[in-house]
Amino acid sequence: MGKKVTVLGEVRDGALRNVSFEGVAAARTIAEDGEVVAVLLGAEVKGLAEELIASGADRAVVVENEKLAEYTSDGFAQAFLAVIEQEQPDAIIAGHTALGKDLSPKIASKLGSGLISDAVKVEVEGGNVVFTRPIYSGKAFEKKIVTDGVIFATIRPNNIQPLGKDDARTGDVSELTVEIKDLRTIVREVAKKATQGVDLSEAKIIVAGGRGVKSEDGFKPLQELADLLGGAVGASRGACDAEYCDYSLQIGQTGKVVTPDLYIACGISGAIQHLAGMSNSKVIVAINKDPEANIFNVADYGIVGDLFEVVPMLVEEFKSLLVEA
Repeated sequence: MGKKVTVLGEVRDGALRNVSFEGVAAARTIAEDGEVVAVLLGAEVKGLAEELIASGADRAVVVENEKLAEYTSDGFAQAFLAVIEQEQPDAIIAGHTALGKDLSPKIASKLGSGLISDAVKVEVEGGNVVFTRPIYSGKAFEKKIVTDGVIFATIRPNNIQPLGKDDARTGDVSELTVEIKDLRTIVREVAKKATQGVDLSEAKIIVAGGRGVKSEDGFKPLQELADLLGGAVGASRGACDAEYCDYSLQIGQTGKVVTPDLYIACGISGAIQHLAGMSNSKVIVAINKDPEANIFNVADYGIVGDLFEVVPMLVEEFKSLLVEA
């Protein structure tokens, strides 16, 4: 028997984040022949609902309110709980993002349900929905099932393949009016750091630098390589602590957790805290002068050499390949 699954879509700067489509794919696996209901919360988000339906959702429920223009835990919790109360789903899926990590525990507490966080794989085995999640900083994995009540989980971005878009798919888009009240936090203004290029948390290719880049200027060759490949630049905590780059680029246990298709580590020794944030990348290439560096233990390909010699060589090689293509 199929299940009804609600999946929370995330919107940033007026567009759906990739994790929204990954969430729909996870929900489709859980629902089997049941129903996937996409949920959108915000001030002006109804126009994005059709995109989620084209990506695998059966229908969408939209809650629009000016008080949802910017994320607040209280506001989004009230809206999402109202949708859950209306839909009475068997399962709930959200992204393991800054928003999802803040909102999901609150919702689970209100529902009196458990929460499986940071799932990297979703399967159905023997009638049970099985979630695989990393533990011990990614050194091991565990499989978990929910034996009673609502199935509630967050999924790690860039791990579950979206279903792709079928513009021929149609589904109902309904609006739910929710009175948002008693907000303890009101966002007056959002000051965003000026960034360029691809969002690090959703990048398919990441070029990351560690202390081996030696300076702020040392990141310039890495940025050139990332731009050439259509990727993003990241960093280890060591590089951030040394003030070579902003902490917004930090990858690791106390930074962002990323799982790109390709991760190029330049001048990164491979401390366990950093590996916790990137060891699940599909392909890892390590460039380091020290042949004993720990990063080589997780790398699929290793280059022992000076990154300031190797990275420019890679740039030139990729340029020639792109010209030939």
